[in-house]
Amino acid sequence: MSFFEIKGEFYNRISPSVQKFDIILTYSKLEKRDMKQLKAVIFDVDGTLAETERDGHRIAFNRAFSESGLDWNWDEGLYGELLAVTGGKERIRYFLSHFHTDFQYRGDIEELIINLHAIKTRHYVALLEEHAIGLRPGVIRLMDEIRDAGIQLAIATTTTPANVMALVKSTLGEQALDWFDCIAAGDIVPAKKPAPDIFDYCLEQIGLSADECLVFEDSANGVLSSFGAKIPTVVTLNNYTQHDDFSGAITVLDHLGDPDNPCQVISGEKIKGEYVTVEDLRQLHSNG
Repeated sequence: MSFFEIKGEFYNRISPSVQKFDIILTYSKLEKRDMKQLKAVIFDVDGTLAETERDGHRIAFNRAFSESGLDWNWDEGLYGELLAVTGGKERIRYFLSHFHTDFQYRGDIEELIINLHAIKTRHYVALLEEHAIGLRPGVIRLMDEIRDAGIQLAIATTTTPANVMALVKSTLGEQALDWFDCIAAGDIVPAKKPAPDIFDYCLEQIGLSADECLVFEDSANGVLSSFGAKIPTVVTLNNYTQHDDFSGAITVLDHLGDPDNPCQVISGEKIKGEYVTVEDLRQLHSNG
């Protein structure tokens, strides 16, 4: 007689309420057994790994404008509004169509935008080489823990590959480029965030399904992008994104935290201690 036949006979002798509880408990155990394990953590870059928007890109844009003989100046307030659009070239177009509609240019406006963006990238890389921008609290510590746990690391961002490599080299060292199984960046996909394309591409490159991964984002556009790819998402907000709508995120934090710099859970799932650990990531992933 099999286990299920013996169990069936036993069921006939117990109350329906106990049977129902046992079925639910058994289903729960099977569900947990079938649940995908966390195999990769995918990081956004700007605003997530570092405060690059305020202290890097904005300054680089203004230097590019000045070098090109333009009197444009993107202060912190204006730049916060421009962040509604992802991508540097796209941001310039948005500025001209919504904030500087009277701008006249005799040449090819698209060529101007491309040139401005190239100059801006040069200035941004120079800022990073000067070590003017550091990583946010907890990033280095958590990345080390993730690697030690044998979990893959990846990057999915709308910024250019040159910007990503410059940030990684200046903050983690050139050898850290090998930490990432995929660096999905810039125009490698046709549609930028909030479209899911960059995350779909990243999943394809690392050979994993969405439910085997966890994303760190900082903005509503980023969350919409990761949600579109069906990847569970954790948010570490910043001054520019603190009022964004992060509905559906597993948890929203002010940063990742360190032993001497505790983080704060703004909303969503709690973490066990005062800073995010790999154990927390596994738990958040299972809850996502």
